[in-house]
Amino acid sequence: MKELYISQSWYLFLIAAVSCYFLGCFNFAVLISKIKRRNILNIGSGNPGTMNMTRTFGLKIGAINFFCDALKGALPVLVGYLVFKNYVFAGTNILVSDFSRYFFAVFAIIGHIFPVTMKFKGGKGIASTLGLFWCSLVCESWWYFFIAFVLLVGVLVYIIFMEWGSMGSLLGVASFTVWQAIIWVNRYYFLIEEGWVIACFALLLAINLLTWIAHRKNLYRLMAGEEHRTIVRKSRKKKLSNN
Repeated sequence: MKELYISQSWYLFLIAAVSCYFLGCFNFAVLISKIKRRNILNIGSGNPGTMNMTRTFGLKIGAINFFCDALKGALPVLVGYLVFKNYVFAGTNILVSDFSRYFFAVFAIIGHIFPVTMKFKGGKGIASTLGLFWCSLVCESWWYFFIAFVLLVGVLVYIIFMEWGSMGSLLGVASFTVWQAIIWVNRYYFLIEEGWVIACFALLLAINLLTWIAHRKNLYRLMAGEEHRTIVRKSRKKKLSNN
C-alpha cells in the first residue's frame, strides 16, 4: 500500500467535489420528460425524480430514470475507489478508498438535491443514493451485488404493497448505511477514534441526513396522516392523457 499525504493531494479532492456536484446537477427526469414533450416539474408532485416519473409515464420510463439517477451516485464511487484503492492515509492503516468513494458521491447527491442549474430545487436523491451504496458495497466484495439486489427488491416490494414510497425509500437507504457501517466497525475496530475513520462515518450520516431533509415534507405528511400513497401497481397500466 502507498501512503497518501492529504497536504499534497487536497486539490484532487477539491476538483472531485466540484466535478461530482455538477454531475449531480444534471437531472435525467427533466431531460426524459422533455423528450416526451412534457415538463415533469409541472406534473404531479412536481418532483423531478423516479416516483413522479413512474406515476406520470409508467414503470418502464420510471425504471429508466431510476437507472440513470443511480448511475449518478455509482460513477463517483467507482472513480473514488479505483483511483485510491491502493492507498492508505499517511501514518495510518485507513484505506483512502473508504473515504474517497463516499466523499465523491456525497457531492453528487448534494448536486442532485440542490442543483444550481435548477435554482437549488432538484430531486430527492433516493435513486442516486441507492446507486452509490450498491456500487460502494460491491467494491467491498463482488458477491455483495446479489445481496444488494435482494435488498432493493425488498424496498420495491415494500413500496408496492405498503404504498408508502417515501418511507420505503428511506428504509432502503438506512439499511444500506447500517450494512456499510458494520463492515467498517469490523475493519477499524481498534482504530475507531482515528480522525479519518470518524470522517468516514460522518459521510454516511451526511448521506442519510440529505435524504431525510429532502423528504421532510413527506415525513410531515406521514405524521399528519396526509401523505399520498405511491400506487405502483396502477402505474403499469397508466396511459398518458395526450396519447
